Amino acid sequence: MDHAFDLSAPWWTFVVRGVVTYLGLLILMRLAGKGSLGEMSAFDIVIIALVGGTLRTAIIGHDQGMLGPFIGVASIFATNRLLAWTCARFPRFNRLVEGFPALLIRDGRRDRDAMRRQHVADAALDRALHKAGLEDERDIRMGRLEPNGKITLTRRSAPRGTE
Repeated sequence: MDHAFDLSAPWWTFVVRGVVTYLGLLILMRLAGKGSLGEMSAFDIVIIALVGGTLRTAIIGHDQGMLGPFIGVASIFATNRLLAWTCARFPRFNRLVEGFPALLIRDGRRDRDAMRRQHVADAALDRALHKAGLEDERDIRMGRLEPNGKITLTRRSAPRGTE
């Protein structure tokens, strides 16, 4: 416990490493696509565990004290807060960070090319339909893969007189 608050490097290196690691991982997640941000599967949980363990060294290096990791984590939280503040005030920057939705269903028909580009399997789209209480896409006007990886569905309007 004698060296718990000693740092193996200057404090600011932990800040820089935390910020750079956060931004680098954010870029990698955007490049990985929207599907990696949606509902988590067992594969996603394994990826998160591996990424976290791998990036530990990138953030704190070989520091064995308690202070270095806290400085690194505080810098990640501060960067996240600054990024959220910036995205809330600058819509174009937000679209750059967040991305755009992708249309998967148009007027009751699956767009197979869009599904392929977005790496969305039929089974994933079927799950979204079932979650909405539907058996197939014929009752859907529009189905989108949102930037956060969720699939949102807009039903067609009911014909007049059938309500």
